[in-house]
Order: sequence, then C-alpha cells, then structure tokens
Amino acid sequence: MTSTTPTQRIPLESQEAPGVETASLSESPRTLGEAFRYFLSQGSPRVLIAAIAIALAARVAVGGVSLWDWVVAGGLVLYWPLNEWLIHVFILHSKPFQIGRFRFDPPVPRKHRQHHRDPWNLPLVFIPMHSFLYTLPLLTALGFLLAPNASLALTGIATYLILGLHYEWVHMLCHTRVVPRSAAYRRLIRNHRLHHFKNEKYWHGVSRLAADRWLGTSPDPEQTERSATARTLAA
Repeated sequence: MTSTTPTQRIPLESQEAPGVETASLSESPRTLGEAFRYFLSQGSPRVLIAAIAIALAARVAVGGVSLWDWVVAGGLVLYWPLNEWLIHVFILHSKPFQIGRFRFDPPVPRKHRQHHRDPWNLPLVFIPMHSFLYTLPLLTALGFLLAPNASLALTGIATYLILGLHYEWVHMLCHTRVVPRSAAYRRLIRNHRLHHFKNEKYWHGVSRLAADRWLGTSPDPEQTERSATARTLAA
C-alpha cells in the first residue's frame, strides 16, 4: 500500500456536512504506517487481537486439526458478506422505536448515526467497546452450540474474530487518506464512501461486497439518486 491524495483514484462523493461541525479528512492518517499505528491504539482492534490470540491458543491446546476445520473456516468466509449486510441493515441502521410512552434508541445504532454524520471522525469508526460485553459471550456460546465438538467450535470462533478484525481495518482505511495500491482495496473504499455520501440504502458491505450483489443493493452509482438522508439516516 501507499498513500496519495484520495481524489487521484478514489473519488470522494462529498466532504460537506452543512450546519454540522465535523472532523476533517485532512486530520486522518496519510500513510499505511500512520494508519496501522492508529489502528493498534484503538480499543476494539486490541480486544479483537487479544480474543483471537486466546481462541487460537485454545484451539492449539485442543489439537486434532482435520479437514473439517478448513470446511468450518471456509464456510464462515463464504458467509461473512451476508453477516456484514445483515448487521449493517438491521442493527446499525435501525431507528429509534416507541413502546407505549417509552422511546428506545440503543447505543450501537445511535453511534452509527453519529458516524454517518461525522464520517471523518475516526474514533466513531470502530466497534463500540461496550458491545464486546455481550457479543463475545454470544459468539462463544453459538460456537459451542452449533459445532459438534470443541475443536471445531474454537476454529469457528477464531475465524469469525479474524474476519471481524479485518472488517475493522478496512472500515478504518475507508475513512483515512490512505490509498491502497491494491485495486481490490481501492474498490472497497470507494464502495463504502458511496454508502456514506451517495445513498445510505445501498452498498452495505465493507470488507466483503458479495451480499450487495446477491441482494440487489449494489446499483450503478451513475444511475443512483443522491440521498438527502445519507448523513442523518433519517433519524
């Protein structure tokens, strides 16, 4: 990877947030090294790295690697685009709701709306730390519930966490000045910026884009209307 001005190869749809004081893209990491150091300074990557280390150490301790470990890992890689799509659409973009006299606005979608409103504010990019208090136990429980034995459960848990760490890395890069040499990563960044600055109803994939193709949310940007609510999510 290398760095250059974002507009050379990855067009910015918009950098404006009228009436709202926001962070500037010019304040973000410019080189891959700067981005990597910033990434490792944040809480969620550190939690994920620690969780991956624990899961892999436990998997090695259990032993007995077989072809089924590769089947589990490969299945999760294939599933991951749908995982990103479902979480983005039904959790991150969920709106406040009313039950009787009580209004509920969970913290995860609330933070995501802040992220849309202030897309160059890097601390808003990362998975909220409080969410690990329930997502890690839930992931562990599902792994051992769905897998036929402990070894495959640990393989699945470690794979899911690695995919999650990669998601965090790609998502952060999308909100920096770093321009990868890899055409695939440049495409990921452009795709995510279309979601933020063109139309929030499309381009829900971040590190994997297949689910948008499967589910019809990857239209031709030139034929797609710019949304007036991409920065507010209409909430």
